[in-house]
Amino acid sequence: MLVRRIALRQTSLLCHSFRSPNPAVRQWSRSIGTPRRGNNNERPRGGIGGVLSGVAVAFAAGSAVLLYSSMTKDPIKPREAAIEYEKDRPIPESKEDHRDLISSQHLQVKKSWENPGVYAWGSNSGRVAAPDSTDTVVKTPRRISYFDGQLLRDIKLDREFGAAVTENGDLVQWGTAFSVANPAPAETLKGKDLVKIEISRDRVIALGKNGTVYSVPVAGSDQSSGEKTHQSSWLSFWTSPETVHYREIKPQNLGWGESIVDIASGLEHTILLSSKGRVFSAAASTSDFPSKGQMGIPGLSWSTRPKGPYDMPHEILSLKNFQVTKVAAGDYHSLALDSDGHVFVFGDNTSGQLGFEVEPQYSFIDVPVPLPFNKIYSGSRQQPRVTSIAAGGANSFFMVDAKRVAAPNEDASAARDLGRVTADTWACGSGICGSLGTGKWTHISLGPSKIKSLSGLYEWDENTNSVIPIRLARLSAGSTHAAAVMDNVISVDATDASSHNDTNWGADILFWGGNEHYQLGTGKRNNTALPTYIEPLDGGQGDAEKGRKGEQHRFQITPRTTTRLGENGTGRKVSIEQRVECGRFVTAIYSGT
Repeated sequence: MLVRRIALRQTSLLCHSFRSPNPAVRQWSRSIGTPRRGNNNERPRGGIGGVLSGVAVAFAAGSAVLLYSSMTKDPIKPREAAIEYEKDRPIPESKEDHRDLISSQHLQVKKSWENPGVYAWGSNSGRVAAPDSTDTVVKTPRRISYFDGQLLRDIKLDREFGAAVTENGDLVQWGTAFSVANPAPAETLKGKDLVKIEISRDRVIALGKNGTVYSVPVAGSDQSSGEKTHQSSWLSFWTSPETVHYREIKPQNLGWGESIVDIASGLEHTILLSSKGRVFSAAASTSDFPSKGQMGIPGLSWSTRPKGPYDMPHEILSLKNFQVTKVAAGDYHSLALDSDGHVFVFGDNTSGQLGFEVEPQYSFIDVPVPLPFNKIYSGSRQQPRVTSIAAGGANSFFMVDAKRVAAPNEDASAARDLGRVTADTWACGSGICGSLGTGKWTHISLGPSKIKSLSGLYEWDENTNSVIPIRLARLSAGSTHAAAVMDNVISVDATDASSHNDTNWGADILFWGGNEHYQLGTGKRNNTALPTYIEPLDGGQGDAEKGRKGEQHRFQITPRTTTRLGENGTGRKVSIEQRVECGRFVTAIYSGT
């Protein structure tokens, strides 16, 4: 009612000027369109002023009605919230069952011990991800039944063939490039105690525990038709012919007690690292001789190569005065890391994978050159030290510990966080598929770019009661995609004696890059330019059985520990961990020994 009174009062005031205080004498407003009359008492016959007055009165009245109705209408009541209670969990039958019910990560760790083996996904055009299936792609992780219950020393995957090293050090090969008629896994090279393998376009490069390097054909037909060596036995003086044709890659000038301890391969070349920090390179494919500087030997080509076998190793003399501790290789480029944290790069640079700006007139560099990370960190008050390297396809990755130091004119006593270490990850090369992991889609790189999702991370360590940087435990780079295993705090020591709420959990693992063949394991086909999680390897089946159906949980990879295999830990005792391997459009998670 108050509002109505106010509105009526305003209407009365508005009309007041049109009324005469003396009802006997009426005064009319004169408008522009009203001519002056000779007789002042003569009433005008009409005009615009009267019309405007009427409109004003009607407008004021209508406004008052609308204002009143809006003020007196009942307010809109909010919808009553629906309360959703947590679904009832199954009643635990034991302490271990209780842990499975409350933690998806604990269940994942437990299953990795009970059922070791290999999960693979991605392209299956060569029957690599699923040898027993004719599906052209495998969209989500699927077990390769041949490896059920097995631990592996290593595994490498190409689109058309796969290779693995068993727990006993024997070589297993499969895929259509191995055998079109029977692409199923089969043991080939045996008795060499292999510890690591790499693959080129058509060869498997295998490193024996004693430092011997073997070059084995991918095709089974080439293994059986080639010239075979003889294998001697320490039990007798007799020798027997090998069943598989292979070649040995032998550096000629190794010193006393020096042996090959690490290998890395691209499509056409392989890099060998000796126990004394020396680096050698050799051709690793029978189809093409390396021609893009990836060997690190200036001027070396098919026409200028010295006399001898085509895959004869050559020492990279430019690195002779450096203690190299790790090597890595992409399709056509190579990396070397020394004990002081310096990185040397050489080979193809058409995508900027060497960390330098692309120069059309110099598409490759055939001699190792240092990558200046001190310049990259210039002005940051941080001193960088490269701790690890990785390469794949046309990409390179660098893991860096950046230590906070005092600036030249800075008072060290007043400086904060001196000595604090920040762990950063850098990438360079082709990013058109998102394989840089920086969130940008670029054809080429002008220099290393920081992967912010994997850099500057910290966590609280209860064992040391301090904040520590989160580094990468491992980075696996495929041809267009990659995966990073975080070195975060883990727990794998829950026992019968500990609390029923004491659970195990593993390390975070993230994937990014090309996904045209579903190699990221997300179940979708879109490329991803930022590191992302995937679901548990079983697709959430274990969570559903424990009452967590429909919940979103991420896959965590199981770190190394000593435990017993089999259900409820009734099997043999082993040292085991899960590892990731990104190949050419294929990905695998396997139980490693």
